[in-house]
Amino acid sequence: RALKKGPRGKDGKGGCAVVAKKVTVTNAMGLHMRPAQLLARAVAPFDCCVEVICGGRAADARSIMSLMAACVRQGDEIEIRCCGRQEQQALAAAVALVESGFGG
Repeated sequence: RALKKGPRGKDGKGGCAVVAKKVTVTNAMGLHMRPAQLLARAVAPFDCCVEVICGGRAADARSIMSLMAACVRQGDEIEIRCCGRQEQQALAAAVALVESGFGG
């Protein structure tokens, strides 16, 4: 887990510490519709921002379409970044889901 500086607010000030972890996507179809939906639902209850980074591109983990557009495939290493009040819980939920192969 790494701590980094989070995104700045709309006013260009502030930001928050980011918790992040790298994990490898193991399910055969990568991050297609069903896994994207599961991930978006898993992080939705938490009061924080969640991003998935793959190949230098960031995807909003609350958006199924954003996750699918990231074109994450089996074997890709992704970084899950969370920033906000419930960042630790969101990170744990997202990592557990990815590591479980999205329940498959």
